[in-house]
Amino acid sequence: MDKFDLITQNLEDVFTPEELKILIDNKEKLVHYIGFEISGLVHLGSGLLSCMKIKDFQEAGVQTKIFLADWHAWINEKLDGKLETIKKIGVGYFKEAFIAILEAIGANPKKTEFILGSDLYHNADKYWLTVVEVAKNTTLARTQRSIDILGKKLGEGTDFAKLMYPIMQASDIFFMDVNLAHAGMDQRKAHVIAKNVANNLSFKPLLNKNKQKIKPVALHQHLLLGLGKPPRDPKELSKEELQDLRAEMKMSKSKPDTCIFVHDSPSEIERKIMKAYCPPPLLSSGQATDIEYNPVVDWTINLILPLKNNINIKTQSGAKNYKNKESLINDYQNEIIHPMDLKEAVIKELQQILNPIYKHFQSGRPQKLLGELMHIKA
Repeated sequence: MDKFDLITQNLEDVFTPEELKILIDNKEKLVHYIGFEISGLVHLGSGLLSCMKIKDFQEAGVQTKIFLADWHAWINEKLDGKLETIKKIGVGYFKEAFIAILEAIGANPKKTEFILGSDLYHNADKYWLTVVEVAKNTTLARTQRSIDILGKKLGEGTDFAKLMYPIMQASDIFFMDVNLAHAGMDQRKAHVIAKNVANNLSFKPLLNKNKQKIKPVALHQHLLLGLGKPPRDPKELSKEELQDLRAEMKMSKSKPDTCIFVHDSPSEIERKIMKAYCPPPLLSSGQATDIEYNPVVDWTINLILPLKNNINIKTQSGAKNYKNKESLINDYQNEIIHPMDLKEAVIKELQQILNPIYKHFQSGRPQKLLGELMHIKA
């Protein structure tokens, strides 16, 4: 597989493919980053799915960075809302979790640089100049569209710091000299800000090897669904409303029974998936269900197949090995795969994938870090 295919495989959006091809063809040094709020336990969507792409980037020769966004977590009032707590406990746990995930899937944590937001911003006048410059080139309307769903619902009641969030997020890209900005689809609007302002920056523009200003390439991964039922009927929603629905349904640590944490025990994995929303392809009325919002199918085609390349599932005609999503979806829609059999196959695969991480957090420093974080959340 060539460099372009490695970088783009299993992504939902590349913004833009043409810009990425230019970087590759010009043999530019490729520098990636993905940022994480230090906001609680690491789950499959934030941890495993992201690290699968980091592995691809490493194999493509890309320099990889994980940004531990303690200031952003503080802005969003995560953990106990105190910056010192976020830095003291959350950062150690997050770094430990991502190292364990990378090792479990065959990536190299030593090839990934961990950067703490507080360290990046300390005594960094040029960073704050960049923040102001990004803000000067961004409208209030664009910024408001880029904040999270809760901020949008609060409207004018949103504290002003939350409006700084996407401005800082864009500034992080330029200050770390990142030409491959990686995130979930819900962060695309923040990346639009970075691309829109790129050619107007003077303090810390993103440059190619010929010292010309360029725009970062934005790479967006799938938003892994939580295990719950859609709160609204997708068939009744507009395209924009469907995007918001997807963001609402994404795996969230605030709904622990609808997500799998990367260090969950085998029994917890089984318990949660057995309770998951996984409707048969046809409702009792004969109306087809929308398989796109079936979380167990979603995990199968976006986690297990890309990571393991196949999955064995019991079907009406006996066990069958699936190697691509098209045949699996076809068999599910034609009722050849029963929802319970799909659940059992997914449980088995996830238990095997996550077992090294579960064991890692059962003793020593990892266990202590997890315990401290669980105490704060409680």
